[in-house]
Parts: sequence; structure tokens; C-alpha cells
Amino acid sequence: MSANLLLYGANGYTGKLITETAALYGLQPILAGRNKAAIQQLSEEYNLPYRIAGLNDPGDVDALLDDIDVVLHAAGPFSITSKPMIEACIRNKVHYIDITGEIPVFEMARKFHEEARAAGIMIMPGAGFDVVPTDCMALSLKEQLPDATHLELAFTSPGGGISHGTATTMVQSLGQDGAIRQNGLIISKPIGYTTRKVEFGKSPILVMSIPWGDISTAYHTTGIPNIITYTGINPGIYRILKLQKLFNWFLQTNWARKKAQDYINRKPAGPSAEERKRGKSLVWGEVSNARGERKTGRLSGPDGYTLTAHSSLIIARKILEGNFCAGYQTPAGCYGANLILEIPGTEKF
Repeated sequence: MSANLLLYGANGYTGKLITETAALYGLQPILAGRNKAAIQQLSEEYNLPYRIAGLNDPGDVDALLDDIDVVLHAAGPFSITSKPMIEACIRNKVHYIDITGEIPVFEMARKFHEEARAAGIMIMPGAGFDVVPTDCMALSLKEQLPDATHLELAFTSPGGGISHGTATTMVQSLGQDGAIRQNGLIISKPIGYTTRKVEFGKSPILVMSIPWGDISTAYHTTGIPNIITYTGINPGIYRILKLQKLFNWFLQTNWARKKAQDYINRKPAGPSAEERKRGKSLVWGEVSNARGERKTGRLSGPDGYTLTAHSSLIIARKILEGNFCAGYQTPAGCYGANLILEIPGTEKF
């Protein structure tokens, strides 16, 4: 089983964490990426096989996927890397999962549904913290209120941090608008255009609207036509962000993005093991229907990176065991609302 799983982007921050966690699920992934020195070092450290290839040449990617059953794609930015890998997976009849949270990537991947189904494979972007917990929350609430017309989801990550890969994706989005789903359509809105207070646990926390992946995926999972997603925000930082329309033009310049990227590159690759141990993920969701009825849910779990390592490997193992749904799929859409509870340290309230 294990020899048929390819982990692409294994030398990235999250890729290394997935590599470290794989043995807990009886998996021995083939490590892959473009950086031969880094991949080879990781291969020696964990005594795992490796392959080297970029994604620019379809022939190279086809060779990379020889004898592979499942690709766990962890090399961002996914707006650049996901499409060539998905296309190669369809050509070679290899299942594809990744750990993206980018709305355009989900929308792109959905367009390959019929081709993937004809090939007998599953395409599932968002097999990590983006968007497994929130997707499961969305489906759980939909099941409690089947005629729901509105869905709101929020998350916060106390004690956590972000990796270079996540920060780089954020840099590429500097100055751009956010998004909501309204009457079934994805609508552009400024990031933080609306806020609310959410009780994740002990006391209410300010959250602001952001373009989280569920704007795409939760609609596919639940069919609810109106969706807003939020993240926790410091009130002082939010006040600054409210001025963003005055300097969005500047944030979109190559100079500003290069300065931000240089700053990121000087920082550690991501949260330390101790920071991950202290961190946790809190998720809240609420649905309502035309009669004003509401259902609310909460869950807590490990920090986002730890959760991603576990959820992506759990899903990869399911596929290797023959448990998959052909075509484009969302995590909860294929595996149900209780998928999140298979992740160690997760509780639902």
C-alpha cells in the first residue's frame, strides 16, 4: 500500500510534518519535489524512497507518477502548481489530494470533475486544515437544518503561527478583494467588509470576513446558496485593515510584494514543535433558514499544521484502501461530517 503514495513538496514545512506523521498511519510515502538536495536529505533521514521532478514538463510529471496510486500534493502556491499535477493525475489515472485553501484552485479543480470520473479517480483539494474542519462543520449543520439558506463559518488558531508557504500565498493575494457566496454565486467583497462576535468557547471573539475555501467547497458539499467565512482578528489590526482600500494599489505592486516576501524568508520556516503543541484550532458554524430557525456548532482540534498532517494522511489511506468517490469531491462530501472526529485531539460541541 505505502509504496503507491507520492508526497510531492515533501521538503516544505507542511510536507516535512506529513512525512514525520506518515508512520502513524502505516504509510511510507515516496518523497518528491524539485529540490534534489533537500528531498534526498529527507529521504535519508526517514529511510524513504524519493523522486525528483518539476511540474513544467508533462513528460517529467508522467514519469514521476509511474506506479503511483495517490498523489498527496503539498507544494504551493497551489494557484501555480495544482493544475499541472491534476492534469497529470487524470492522464495517468492517479488519485489527487492537496492541502490548498485557495478558492480559485477549488473552482478550477471542479472543472475536471467529468474527466476525473471517467478516469476512475478522485480529485480532492483541501484535504488539510483548509477545509476539512469547516467542511465537516458545514455538513453537520446542514444535516440538522436541511432547508438552511445561509451558512456562516469562523475559525481562530490561538497559540499558532504560519509557515513560509502559507505566508507566500498570502503575499500573492496582497491588495486583492475577499469573497462571499450570495444566491449561489461567488461575489467579490473587501476582506473584513463585515464582522461579528463569535463564542468559540469562554468569551466572544471578534471575527472578520475572509475568502476561506469554504466559499467554494461548502456550497458543493451542502448546496447552501449564501455563505460567509470569518477568522479571528485583533480589534486594533482590524481598524488598520479597514483602511486597506486606501493602499491596496500599493500592496499590489511588485516592490511591496517583494519586500513582504523578503521579510517572510528571514523568518523561521514555520511554528516550532512546541508552538504547534501549544496551538489549537477552534471552529464555529451557524446555519439559518427562511423561517429564522438556527443551528450552531463548535469544535476544537490541534493546531492547523498538525491537523493537516493527520487529515491528509487519513484521506490518503482511505483512498489506498479503495474508499473514494470518483470525480471532484470535498472532504465531508465524500467521507461525511464525522471525518473530522478521526483526527486525534478533535472534539465536537
